Amino acid sequence: MAQLRFVCWNLERNGAGDPKIRRAAAETLRRLQPDIVLRQEMFRADERGHTIFNEQCRELDMQGVLGPGACTAILFNPRRLNLVRDWSGDRSPHFVLPPTAITLSFPEAGPDASPFNVVSFHFAYASAEQRQLEAEWTTTWADKGWQALDGSRLVLPAIIGVDGNSYPEPGTADDLPLPDLAAIHHRPHRLHRSRRGPGPDGVRVPDTEPDHTLRTAGLADVARHWAEKGNPAALARTVNASPTHGPDSRIDRVYVTTGLLPAVTGFEVHEVPLGVSDHHIPVVTVDSSVFADLLTGYTRTLAGT
Repeated sequence: MAQLRFVCWNLERNGAGDPKIRRAAAETLRRLQPDIVLRQEMFRADERGHTIFNEQCRELDMQGVLGPGACTAILFNPRRLNLVRDWSGDRSPHFVLPPTAITLSFPEAGPDASPFNVVSFHFAYASAEQRQLEAEWTTTWADKGWQALDGSRLVLPAIIGVDGNSYPEPGTADDLPLPDLAAIHHRPHRLHRSRRGPGPDGVRVPDTEPDHTLRTAGLADVARHWAEKGNPAALARTVNASPTHGPDSRIDRVYVTTGLLPAVTGFEVHEVPLGVSDHHIPVVTVDSSVFADLLTGYTRTLAGT
């Protein structure tokens, strides 16, 4: 079975300026054999004419798009995927850390296949209200218009990777429990990852609203989907427990428009040493033949955006 692999990774501070960490990160990614890499924390990758970013693309033998402010990026396998459009500057005013957004085509699906959108997000660290605003704008990628060759406008499927700086909404068996906020000893971080609850007493609760918002708009959390098909390991942590930041958590997630779910054949979290990054790597595997069929037969829904 031919496959495509999508990975999402917040490489902490893009290796913190250390070439050894960047090389170790490149080796980690090469072993995962990704076709799309959704990156966060691309700090300093734009310096000296994108020298670091260009190096990171070469090391993976991939092409890439670095988003505004070197906050996020997307790399893709040019032997299997073609860049159609770069949207990265279109929605960035609403984000503290602007996303990278591109449209790709999959030539193996044939000339009549729909292209698809790929977006890398890093939601705001310090404000639940700002994250909610960003999540609401993110949902426009579940309803993104495109003009087809016949002149009609349609909605493209989407693949979205995010460091959500918030938690998945409860409701899936075997998912990691939400933290007891009192166990987060660092008081600013406790504030950053929570919001006032709905009750009259206003007790703060862990922030799950961005996940709720995305899924309400028809974007499926692939880990949740795969776990519900009998694979609970998909709900593994993406960030380790720490005395200041609380328990293991699933901060990093990959979402897709639900029409792409039949192509998913696997989801795992690849753990990396803390000396490389404080985030692990969600990995989505899809059957490329099924993916191609889905793009070829993608429902021609009229776009709202």
